[in-house]
Amino acid sequence: MPIRQLPEHLVNQIAAGEVVERPASVVKELVENSLDAGAGRVRVEVEQGGMRRIRISDDGAGIPADELRLALGTHATSKISCLDDLEGVASLGFRGEALPSIASVARLRLASRIETADSGYEVEAEGGRIGQPRPAGMSTGTVVEVRDLFYNTPARRKFLRTEKTEFGHIDELIRRVALANMGVAFELHHNGRAVRRLPPADGDAGVLRRVADVCGDAFVDEALRLESEHAGLQLAGWIARPSFSRSQADLQFFFVNGRLVRDRLVAHAIRQAYRDVLFHGRHPAFVLMLGLDPRRVDVNVHPQKSEVRFRDGRLVHDFLFSTINRALADTRPGHSPTAPAPLPAAASFAGPASSGGYGSQAGLGLGVADSVARYAQLGRTGQAVPAATDDLPPLGFALAQVHGVYVLAENAQGLVLVDMHAAHERIVYERLKSTWAEDRVRSQRLLVPEKLAVSHREARALEQHADALERLGFELDLAGPEAVMVRAVPGLLARADSLGLVRDVLSDLVELGDSARVESAIDDLLSTMACHGSVRANRRLTIDEMNALLRDMERTERSDQCNHGRPTWVELDMKSLDRMFLRGQ
Repeated sequence: MPIRQLPEHLVNQIAAGEVVERPASVVKELVENSLDAGAGRVRVEVEQGGMRRIRISDDGAGIPADELRLALGTHATSKISCLDDLEGVASLGFRGEALPSIASVARLRLASRIETADSGYEVEAEGGRIGQPRPAGMSTGTVVEVRDLFYNTPARRKFLRTEKTEFGHIDELIRRVALANMGVAFELHHNGRAVRRLPPADGDAGVLRRVADVCGDAFVDEALRLESEHAGLQLAGWIARPSFSRSQADLQFFFVNGRLVRDRLVAHAIRQAYRDVLFHGRHPAFVLMLGLDPRRVDVNVHPQKSEVRFRDGRLVHDFLFSTINRALADTRPGHSPTAPAPLPAAASFAGPASSGGYGSQAGLGLGVADSVARYAQLGRTGQAVPAATDDLPPLGFALAQVHGVYVLAENAQGLVLVDMHAAHERIVYERLKSTWAEDRVRSQRLLVPEKLAVSHREARALEQHADALERLGFELDLAGPEAVMVRAVPGLLARADSLGLVRDVLSDLVELGDSARVESAIDDLLSTMACHGSVRANRRLTIDEMNALLRDMERTERSDQCNHGRPTWVELDMKSLDRMFLRGQ
């Protein structure tokens, strides 16, 4: 077949195949245009899930009348003008192909008015033909109306789902956009009925209200606030406590300079940060905003701009991991995860640590004479723990043991119930991790070296990261272009599947440039050791041992949950107790 130039209308329809996947794709492109125009209010109206009609209106800057037809032209935009603008894109949309692509597969009406104009103007487009602008009465801003999506491409229309499904995608989109634009009001209407009204967030209370409207009150109740800055990177937002884990990754929102993205590097960093505190198969919930210089991120790697590429990927990964890991490590009784805090007040009650091992069943290993004496003094006076006492530790003092499983304690707020096995498991695990820190890089040579077949990419990764692999405890030699000799592995993992571990590490190095497989495997082993070495159910503890356990929890990182993500303690304050017994009613 001879080479020939494609007609403009067919070019737009091909572009529409990349940009316009379903009605939600249309809403995304148009709402992003509204936000780029500085809108403070965006109203979205859809009929039949967006298949029949989509109308989006805003109060943004508007489009001059003489530029309306140009706005519907191919690759026409006001957002970039030179290569420097393209290398540092600061707007949500910039390619200039969305409006003509939509107009090529639907009937489109574009109306707009700038602030200095006496009236607005509108223009219509259908089947690649653009009409002439004509006056239209309207306030400042822009209105885009899209009817009969895919009316001229019936094959594409057959791929659309039910009305309910398509509207669900639009609703999800508005929720995500609303999280990234707290100061903008959003309205969503379906078939003439208001489905979602989100007023602009004003102050901290308004921001939390917006997050609750999108993610639910339960997420806000379990959320930890994050704010961190390093090397030109700013991270802010909320991560849910491990006890709020999900069976699906349905509450994960990550924004880069206000743009919602899904990135493997980001997902890996967050997954690694939650590694120690989640059940297998569970997913964390988070709303995170990453800000950085637009020149340090390429947003032009995907037609729908849902993926990005970082110039300093390793720096971004480590920054995300360390920030989230630190916040999760600070989840322990009496400690605020949002800011550095001194040692809990419990430190003034506990004596010096004894030399007893935590894996021993003989005792919990902390001297608690001071705390027991304090508790005994309160007991002799026949008084409860004063609610206003400032020097009481966060978990208070032990009262009793319930069925050999739970420790019942009293603190300044009310009652505390502790799962003694789960709590002690976390304490032992953190101790073991600290104790074995040096042994993580100690190698053990194999009696008989083993040969492993690898790909060319994995062989190159081995050469590039030889020093890092040696620090992890591996001794690997290339035995050809597609073979590796495994001569030594980390000492703690000598009995593990060494070939499988090497293969996984090399795969991570190829895809991500780094690997945490060794640390993860060692942590899994230490977690198992901690589980077997912690106190068991139905074992009776003395008051001394129970108080020692409470004091250790207050000093141990991540002690709000066990190694598997289960909560270790709950608190019933006096208001909750009064409500249970109908006091004051």
